[in-house]
Amino acid sequence: MDRKKNISMAVIKRLPKYHRYLMELLKNDVDRISSKELSEKIGFTASQIRQDLNCFGDFGQQGYGYNVKELYNQISAILGLQKDYNYVIIGAGNLGQALANYTRFDKLGFNLKGIFDANPKLVGIRIRDIEIADIDEMENFLKSNPVDIGMLCVPQTSAQKVCDILVNGGVKGIWNFAPIDLTAPEDVIIENVHLSESLLTLVYLLNEGK
Repeated sequence: MDRKKNISMAVIKRLPKYHRYLMELLKNDVDRISSKELSEKIGFTASQIRQDLNCFGDFGQQGYGYNVKELYNQISAILGLQKDYNYVIIGAGNLGQALANYTRFDKLGFNLKGIFDANPKLVGIRIRDIEIADIDEMENFLKSNPVDIGMLCVPQTSAQKVCDILVNGGVKGIWNFAPIDLTAPEDVIIENVHLSESLLTLVYLLNEGK
């Protein structure tokens, strides 16, 4: 039985935060840490941390805590970061350019292979040594370049069409910033990032109880 299939989405969504804090601990030459100490840094209870990590194996030792490097490597492997991923950005406006210039993706093993846009004023501009190509070229590009992830930074009206091109080109992961829920086959994973919904959640919490 695949143990991962029984892990709740809530636990999975906490893993990147563990990964980020453990990376900071490594940078600060911390060799080991207890669940209580990690709790004080990360904001989860010590009990929650132990429960989360126990979903994937026995990483800590009573009286010793966690070996930071070992735990970081284990969580990296759980997240799938033991290999590299190729990605393209579709939509080279402000958001697309910001994603293209975010160098932390490189450090995590994500390799930017192409940027596409429909605006002729943007086509030909270079971002980090990659020339923005016309979106009409993307279909042929995908035929000869293996791509794992497509980052959609396009208007709502064109998002589904772009999604279909990515799917037909063999892309299995789509990071969607367009304000629309996309339709794709079951073997394609879509992670929606609806910025306005996140902002409205913040506004609700600001006004809660007033």
